[in-house]
Amino acid sequence: MKFTISREALLKPLQLVGGVVERRQTLPVLSNILLVVDGDQLSMTGTDLEVEMIGRVQLDGPCEPGSITVPAKKLMDICKSLPDNVDIDLAVTGQKVTIKGGRSRFTLSSLPASDFPNVEDSPETLEILIPQQRLRHLIERTSFAMAQQDVRYYLNGMLLELKDNELRTVATDGHRLATSVCEVEADISDRLQVIVPRKGIIELGRLLEDSDAAARLVVGSNHIRVNTGTFVFTSKLVDGKFPDYERVIPRGGDKLVIADRQELRQVLTRIAILSNEKYRGVRLSLTEGYLQVTANNPEQEEAEETLQVDYQGPAMEIGFNVNYLLDALSILNEEMVRLSMLDPNSSALVEAVDSGDSLYVIMPMRM
Repeated sequence: MKFTISREALLKPLQLVGGVVERRQTLPVLSNILLVVDGDQLSMTGTDLEVEMIGRVQLDGPCEPGSITVPAKKLMDICKSLPDNVDIDLAVTGQKVTIKGGRSRFTLSSLPASDFPNVEDSPETLEILIPQQRLRHLIERTSFAMAQQDVRYYLNGMLLELKDNELRTVATDGHRLATSVCEVEADISDRLQVIVPRKGIIELGRLLEDSDAAARLVVGSNHIRVNTGTFVFTSKLVDGKFPDYERVIPRGGDKLVIADRQELRQVLTRIAILSNEKYRGVRLSLTEGYLQVTANNPEQEEAEETLQVDYQGPAMEIGFNVNYLLDALSILNEEMVRLSMLDPNSSALVEAVDSGDSLYVIMPMRM
């Protein structure tokens, strides 16, 4: 096997594919990337047995077909360290891989391609085409609310729901919930729900481009696959039942606060400086036309600030984890936001005033 490729053409797909590879592996071959030259195309594959990423690059120079696996981190570090615009020559001799770039020469150990596993396919149940930009938007709007290493393993990922020509993403860590929805062209009669693991969502978010180019989304009985043409992403699904998110979304909150998103975010950021480092609590005090934000900590330090808001209702105090509020306000990019609340013990609903495609539910705190 032999090929020549420019550093720039190799580096980006190599980094995306290499992101799937785990540093510490029980199987040595899982620390490697599979390289395959077929015709004038180079394909690179990385996997941790749960998530698999395949990247394809067109080769312009001379090449010889073949396949081999090479250490992922070392190959990425070599490519990063080489000068810009240099051509990289890679050749396989026995179990050694020689890489030349400029005046540099590296020899890596390899493992046979036959040792490299692939993520098992399962019968396909649904296939849709969706612009990459739209799918990326859904992931960006909700992924921050995914749990990390929660014993409720089904929360360590994101729900993808397809029904009535809509694709919805939902994520929750038990203290807050984020959901976003967009229209898709699909003939779906029954509701289909799958849970994609956290790592799969993060890698998929890195892969998708901010363009209208279509991605083919395929849902199987135990896997999900996204094909962008250049990359093929496959992830196993989490076997579990996601909470009924519709029951969590509060309806009928009659305490409505409309505020400038950036102004509210800046006030919360300032007040958070003196909040309790462990619990991160802030108190929101509502009076007609005004919102006062206060925080204190065990060192007897206090911060408070008042901003003008659109609020017509009785006085009310409610506490929140300031990080959860800031996360929602940072993800939204609309100018005005609405907070809907029922009472100090009920969840708040945060959404943009002009757009209803994303909703954020935040549980209150006892202050």
